[in-house]
Amino acid sequence: DGRVRIWFGLRTIFNNSDELILKTKKIADELNTGIHMHIAEIAAENDYVKANRGDSTVEHLHKLGALGPNLLAVHTVWLTDREIDLFRLYDVKVSHNPAAAMKVVLGFARIPEMLEKGLNVSIGTDGAPSNNRMDMMREMYLTSLIHKGRTLNPKAVPAEQVLEMATVHGAKCALLEKEIGSLEVGKKADLIVLNPNTLHSLPLHDPIANIVYTMSSENVESTMCNGQWLMKNREILVLDEAELIEKLKEKAAEIKKKAKIELPNRFPVVDII
Repeated sequence: DGRVRIWFGLRTIFNNSDELILKTKKIADELNTGIHMHIAEIAAENDYVKANRGDSTVEHLHKLGALGPNLLAVHTVWLTDREIDLFRLYDVKVSHNPAAAMKVVLGFARIPEMLEKGLNVSIGTDGAPSNNRMDMMREMYLTSLIHKGRTLNPKAVPAEQVLEMATVHGAKCALLEKEIGSLEVGKKADLIVLNPNTLHSLPLHDPIANIVYTMSSENVESTMCNGQWLMKNREILVLDEAELIEKLKEKAAEIKKKAKIELPNRFPVVDII
């Protein structure tokens, strides 16, 4: 029913020849679909590309003609002022993944500067190996904090902007802004229902501030996708949660056995004299 969209994934510039990048861009434009690519993820990436192709990742993609509104640039930690301007010029979309960037030590993306220039920046989680909690509520909270700390500006990336990044901007990055991202006539019924009545999210003076700064996935009571309830009153309706949990345990045990994983002994037994 149109809920599954197929995009091209270029992974990183390390994995792609110029020919593959250009052909991918051409076909993506013809098929009116998107391209997902990790860009300027680590400082060493720009060093590598300069040494092998003569310029930084973004500058090289610009020279190839690969920048465009259907390119979703993930992480974008190591961008210069000029590269941010190039993204704005070509309407390149950005996916900010704060937890993963800190866990795997990428650095802090210049999100306030990008937002100031009018870039469309969304919030993502990255994959499970880079982020053990695939939790958008937590990502909003981290986004709201880390840029205040980096810039020493308490007004940087306010709660209203964070919520916009997670909703409206996310829809634009997915090339679906006419279908989802906000609650209005003509768009699909995609929504979540939050219950603020928990000790950690009260008192409720400013709903948007509470959503970003105090609420967690615990507060998500119901979710709807395209008019269908996926979870209602915290009961998942589209799968058997208990059965899934048992399958997860079984698969984890199989993987551990095959890989012969030995967990570190974090709590050694010691004699107290």
